[in-house]
Amino acid sequence: MEVKNHKKITGGVYLVIDPAMNRAVLLSKLASALQGKLEAVQLWNNWTPGDDKLQCIEAVGQLCRQHNVPLLIDNDWELLLQSPYLDGIHFDAIPADYALIKQKIDKLFIAGITCQGNLDVVRWADENLLDYVSFCAMFPSPSAGSCDIVMPATVRQAKSMTGLPLFVSGGITPANMTMLRQQTPFDGVAVISGIMSADDPLSKVKLYHNALTENISKS
Repeated sequence: MEVKNHKKITGGVYLVIDPAMNRAVLLSKLASALQGKLEAVQLWNNWTPGDDKLQCIEAVGQLCRQHNVPLLIDNDWELLLQSPYLDGIHFDAIPADYALIKQKIDKLFIAGITCQGNLDVVRWADENLLDYVSFCAMFPSPSAGSCDIVMPATVRQAKSMTGLPLFVSGGITPANMTMLRQQTPFDGVAVISGIMSADDPLSKVKLYHNALTENISKS
């Protein structure tokens, strides 16, 4: 169950799911979205009190494995030691002890980080050989929480600093991706409510893919 080939994240549609959502609804919507060739799935660190985290991770992980999609945990890296269904970690900020974290995990894992406009985060990610950087938030969004709005010029500057895949998130829709792509290059989109609040998640994933592919071809 470990990451055998350390799947490389290059771009595309990255889905973030909220474990506080009704479990049956979450799994049903995730199963639909996974048919649309997701790049990765992340379990957001938004657990309800008393939730059985490992049970949730297993249920989500089993679905992801069926589609060969890596599952990442948000911040709580110690869960990677406890569950064989997790393939990596997403950090919301630079961890103070990343070298120690890697030492304790002691196996290959996928790692990404959120950048809220501070390019020092991009430098750190590049120097520490992370797999991707995600910018939050490009547009106002309820699910983006306390993220500051990131200017397209910041993403553009980051693209000149690193070869890491850059994802944009926060209020991203298939419709506004065209405008954003005209202002800055990026490799993928990270989405929460844009997919998981849809009645038909698969159709929404396809719309994001189509918009991303069309925009790339015009860049």
